[in-house]
Amino acid sequence: MKRTVFLLLLSSALLLACSAKPVRYSLRVKAEYPHDSKAYTQGLFWHDGTLYESTGLNGHSSIRTVDLNSGKPVKTVSFSRKYFAEGSTAIGDRLYILTWQEHVAFIYDVNTLKYIQTYSYPREGWGLTTDGKSLIASDGSSRIYFLSTGFKLERTIDVKADGRPISRLNELEYIDGKIWANIYTTNTIAIINPKDGTVEAFVDCTGLLPDRLRTPDTDVLNGIAHNPADGRIYLTGKNWKRLYEVELVK
Repeated sequence: MKRTVFLLLLSSALLLACSAKPVRYSLRVKAEYPHDSKAYTQGLFWHDGTLYESTGLNGHSSIRTVDLNSGKPVKTVSFSRKYFAEGSTAIGDRLYILTWQEHVAFIYDVNTLKYIQTYSYPREGWGLTTDGKSLIASDGSSRIYFLSTGFKLERTIDVKADGRPISRLNELEYIDGKIWANIYTTNTIAIINPKDGTVEAFVDCTGLLPDRLRTPDTDVLNGIAHNPADGRIYLTGKNWKRLYEVELVK
């Protein structure tokens, strides 16, 4: 009898956990910095005190280190016109970059930006981040892929909120044990449990870039960077004139 009651209570607890509504956050801007308005931001991350950004579009794709205070590139490597660069991240002394539809991933030296190696990549490349061990990639669907540093598939998770798939997952960032994902063409970021794909929170970024700073070239929110040295979080977008340090507000 006790075992039956325990199992019923456990089932109820699991059901409540699975049906929990995602927390809703807004943003508070703590600081703002210049951002290259010609940078079609695809990947954004900090590594050992340096801010890195990968930019897309054929003929404009690059990987660069960026001076936070000026928004200007410090070191830049440009890609051939045939490549549309996407998400990027670093593990150890290696920098990894996906391409959109070319089925190619590149590895560079994170300190010098010197080319090291090319890998065949079996799906579209969108966002890329890391938990320090695996590469974590999106492909525009509701699925997230965990990969070895040699791009071997380790496992996948399907991202859901309230039981429904959340697709168009784009730029990714791993922050305090959770995956943050821009939802492409929206002003929303999903905060995802990396174990089972559950969306634990949504972040509403509406109005982050004011209308006065928008031009016909200004595109969508995209770009999340967490500096592990101080815990600060930065957001920007494609061809935005600003990069923002932000904090969450309930």
